[in-house]
Amino acid sequence: MLKRSFLRHAAAWPLIAAAPRLLAANTEALATIRIGVATGGVGNPVRFGGSSAALLHAFGGLEEEFKADGTKIEWVFFKGAGPAVNEALVNKQLDLAWQGDLPSIVHRAGGVKTRIIAGSGVRNGLYLAVPPDSPVKRIEDLRGKRIALYKGTNLHLAAVRALAAHGLKESDVRLINLDLPGAQAALATRDIDGAFGYVELFVLRDKGAAKVIYSASEDSFKYTRQTVLLASDDFARSYPKATQRIVKSLVTVARRYSDESQRDEVFRQWGKAEVAEKYWREDFIGQPLRVRLSPLLDPFLVQRYKDSAEQALALKLVRGKAEIDNWFDRSFLDAALRELKLENYWPVYEANGEVSGKQVAVAR
Repeated sequence: MLKRSFLRHAAAWPLIAAAPRLLAANTEALATIRIGVATGGVGNPVRFGGSSAALLHAFGGLEEEFKADGTKIEWVFFKGAGPAVNEALVNKQLDLAWQGDLPSIVHRAGGVKTRIIAGSGVRNGLYLAVPPDSPVKRIEDLRGKRIALYKGTNLHLAAVRALAAHGLKESDVRLINLDLPGAQAALATRDIDGAFGYVELFVLRDKGAAKVIYSASEDSFKYTRQTVLLASDDFARSYPKATQRIVKSLVTVARRYSDESQRDEVFRQWGKAEVAEKYWREDFIGQPLRVRLSPLLDPFLVQRYKDSAEQALALKLVRGKAEIDNWFDRSFLDAALRELKLENYWPVYEANGEVSGKQVAVAR
């Protein structure tokens, strides 16, 4: 069970103070705000890429927003990815988290109280790579093959959905649980027949160690990966003004960098993180920034979480089905969109992945 995997990641997370933060009397002037990030990041200072949350971190948007309050923003990076973030949430060591769908669903089904307050990294790519001389040409050819997949992360269910769409059950493929670096190494040495991953697979391809044969975004957005910003229920309820400021800061950054005039800057910043900027450019080919950097909690995103909750239960990754509808708290996002006059800026996608004709992001 994925819930049991929390403990296996304990050594990967840093020590985070679990004690209550000091507050100025009768105010929301927090001493610290702790944000968990479901990736180890790279560099010094640490960077990550692929989302508006990554840009918010890179440009110090929250640090600037809370500077006058004397509030310290602690970004905590987890090499154990989503499952390690879950352990910190269980222990009340985080106020917010940037995390993918499956690990979020695991903590939801396990009774951890959080709220999804904004999208950040929606319709992210999923790729399949195989050795350069492999006879595998398409997903249908994977039957019986040894395929690496980082289980428990948002790659997991996206890959299972893609397999199902091409006539394969999870049991039809020999899925091997490897983290991203492990999968790359195993693919390069041909110890596996393929690997599901993200833009890091382009690096192997350019080294001649792999070929990429499948892209979810070229197939259907339904098979892409989703990440969001969550707040612990305690934090959102106790500090609604601070939560509102955080969401507004994220929306402000998302708006700035959804503008196509900022495309070079977006990829330049992300290029300081996991992979070179040329790979981020390739991942975004044919996709407007306004689609990928959308903060909206639209019907498409809600349906992906519903699909993932059903899959997680069917695959016995959780013991009970996670409730989805009430998990999405649009109040902070709606207020930010109204204040910034962005109600109709980002396209609204319907549950089936098609653009809505309404194009209204805020509930009336």
